[in-house]
Amino acid sequence: MVGQVIELLTPEDTRALGRSLGAGLRAGDLVLLSGRLGAGKTVLTQGIAEGLEVSGRVSSPTFVIARSHPAGQRGVPLVHVDAYRLGGDLAQLDDLDLDTDLERAALVVEWGEGVAEMLADDYLMVRLERREDETRLVSFEPHGAWDRRALPVAREDA
Repeated sequence: MVGQVIELLTPEDTRALGRSLGAGLRAGDLVLLSGRLGAGKTVLTQGIAEGLEVSGRVSSPTFVIARSHPAGQRGVPLVHVDAYRLGGDLAQLDDLDLDTDLERAALVVEWGEGVAEMLADDYLMVRLERREDETRLVSFEPHGAWDRRALPVAREDA
């Protein structure tokens, strides 16, 4: 099921949507981000981290593949993964032991489509598309228990 398509005019709109999503995440949640290079996956993750109130600077974990951010006041840590360099290699994904991380943290996987779905039956696919005018379109595809959860529907200031 594909939810509402949201138009994001600025990077701050993308971050605000991430904050809204992150504020509702809990340990055990899996969020997969799909979109081309420059679509806004890392900016959205920065907002998710703000919504979770985790510690540490959030940047793309392309070279380290996975980065953990300790829990803040909300008590939910974030594990941020960039699966791009795994090239679809499920064995390498399994070597990261992300299923253990998923038990205690919210897990956000950039470039996770086609790879990270194996981690849980319940996950949220977030598709980001960058248009020529630099605006973004975002849609949500809830799977499993995510069908029954509230999703962000608009920018925080709308």
